[in-house]
Amino acid sequence: MRGIAVFGMVLYHFSYDLAYFAGLFDVGFFRSGFALNIARLGGGLFILLAGLSLTLSYRRATETRLSRWELFRKYLVRGVWIFSFGLVVTFLTWIFVPQDMIVFGILHLIGASIILAYPFLTLKSPNVVLGFGCIIVGLYLRGFDIDHSYLAWLGVKPDFFMLDYWPIFPWFGAMLLGIFAGNTFYGGERGRITPGPVPKLRGIRSIAFLGRHSLPVYLLHQPILIAALVLLGVANVETL
Repeated sequence: MRGIAVFGMVLYHFSYDLAYFAGLFDVGFFRSGFALNIARLGGGLFILLAGLSLTLSYRRATETRLSRWELFRKYLVRGVWIFSFGLVVTFLTWIFVPQDMIVFGILHLIGASIILAYPFLTLKSPNVVLGFGCIIVGLYLRGFDIDHSYLAWLGVKPDFFMLDYWPIFPWFGAMLLGIFAGNTFYGGERGRITPGPVPKLRGIRSIAFLGRHSLPVYLLHQPILIAALVLLGVANVETL
């Protein structure tokens, strides 16, 4: 499922690159309406699966008899690590596309959410209530519009477009719902249930490979796609 979400992300970004750098499509199509909602659906699935994966990681970690502080430090370090890649993306977009700079994208969100989610990793039903609560708060905050980006991480969107925008509200709610799903389907009082092996079907292993290496794929796919467009003469170097 994560591999499918990653594949959809790459396909969406490739289409966006053709519009943004090559002018083959109307870039406005990808910034609103149907196309934007498709991107949000794929990103929401990815965030939900990140929450589900946290429950599997947490169960494996608890089996090693780590202390509570050691467990928290594990997720603190992981969250900061992923968030730091988000800061790199912010810096690069500030350099190359300052008019559409990414202030708080999906890597920022996942990094911060891994840390924030720690107290909720063992919960089931409360995560449903809290998850939908985050979504409702996020929908409420969408009604506000300000001229700076100081509260962008929270869900108060500034009055400029960002190439990637995934604030805490409502998207931390998807993370909590993923934790609920993980504790429901891969845990329980009767013993630990683990996901089965990858089905031996044509193409499935390739998709699973994308899912297992989602972070490097995310970081590398855009430079590779843009470089390919430039080498093929489709993208104008002056627009980069």
